[in-house]
Amino acid sequence: MILDNHSAHISKETMAYLASRPNRFVYVQTPKHGSWLNLIETVLGKMARTFLKGIRVKSREQLKQRIRQGVSEMNLAPAVVRWKKFDPGLT
Repeated sequence: MILDNHSAHISKETMAYLASRPNRFVYVQTPKHGSWLNLIETVLGKMARTFLKGIRVKSREQLKQRIRQGVSEMNLAPAVVRWKKFDPGLT
């Protein structure tokens, strides 16, 4: 389970719940600061708003197939990201 550092995700209650389910969850904490996380959140949000919105699937395999199809469709018109190093002296 990958969760960001939102207060609800790292609360004592959440950690206690995860600990009460041994061998069921592997908790991975994302970095607190990472510009690449914004891109990932953007892509996951786009997936949720477009090809995953309101769907019903009968199996995990059907869900995987729909995600693969949606990603293939997204890749037909890729967005190019040009990373730039932040230089505080330029602002």
